[in-house]
Amino acid sequence: MTKAELVKEIAGKTGIETNAVSTIVEAMMETIKDNMAQGNEVFLRGFGSFTLKKRAEKTARNITKNITMIVPAHNIPFFKPAPNLKEAVAATELK
Repeated sequence: MTKAELVKEIAGKTGIETNAVSTIVEAMMETIKDNMAQGNEVFLRGFGSFTLKKRAEKTARNITKNITMIVPAHNIPFFKPAPNLKEAVAATELK
C-alpha cells in the first residue's frame, strides 16, 4: 500500500476530503520524524512504538579501494509493533 492508497482509504472510511486526509497523514509523519530526530520515542498505543537504536562505532572495509575506515556511532530508527498488531498480522494468510 502506498501513501496515496492509504489516504484514499482513510478518506473513504471517514468521509473527510482526500486533501485534508493527505495533510493530516503528512503532518503525522513529519511529527514522528521530527521527534525521532530530537532523540524522542513515539508510542502509539495499540499500533506500535517508533524508537531509536544506538549503533556502536565499528571498523569497516571498502573492498573496491582496499582501505579500512571507521564508521562512527550513530542512531537508527526502529519500529516495534504492538502485540495486537503482531497477532493480527500473524493470523493473515500470505499471498
